[in-house]
Amino acid sequence: MRASDKAYATLRADIVEWRLPPGTVLAEVELSERLGVSRTPVREALARLSAEGLAAPQSGRGVVVTEISLDHVRELFELRSALECRAAELAAERGDAATFCALHAELAAAGDLLTDDDPSRHSYYELAARLDAAIDDAVGNAYLAQALKSLRVHLVRVRRLSKDNPARLREAAREHATIALAIANGNAAVASAATTVHLDNSLHRLLSTSH
Repeated sequence: MRASDKAYATLRADIVEWRLPPGTVLAEVELSERLGVSRTPVREALARLSAEGLAAPQSGRGVVVTEISLDHVRELFELRSALECRAAELAAERGDAATFCALHAELAAAGDLLTDDDPSRHSYYELAARLDAAIDDAVGNAYLAQALKSLRVHLVRVRRLSKDNPARLREAAREHATIALAIANGNAAVASAATTVHLDNSLHRLLSTSH
């Protein structure tokens, strides 16, 4: 792996997981020392992060981790609704029923396993990511998959604003199970409607916990 790719991957993960929270100054000298690379790879990594919207130049401060505002959240969910509802429809039309039946069974049981501890939340997020990946595979549209991949980077950051509430995660597990079942049944309209319900509930939760 090239030094710039390694620096980019490390910084990207730190930003997404809030180890580098919004507003953090990304100083080239400090980062090059921390990552054990020269300033040139760091500069390249910062340019890529800026292109993704995870960082931005700020007058007098250099490059900083971008803030997440409520307007930003609403805009993300507008795009998310357009992309994910269409992806769910296409997955219902093109996907393997057995794959989504299996995911439905896991998601239906996931709610009972969610507790206040980090491992259970991590397991749920991994399961939700598997559903996303299965939908992407079923859709078979590289452009749509890339758009969703870029969007999900920001959604992981936004997720922290909901404070990983176990009650909401149990609801989300049931909502994901409904989506998986609709796709397994090949019902595009229900898959899209179930996705809309999930996104509306998720946005409401984010906005209510961010005030």
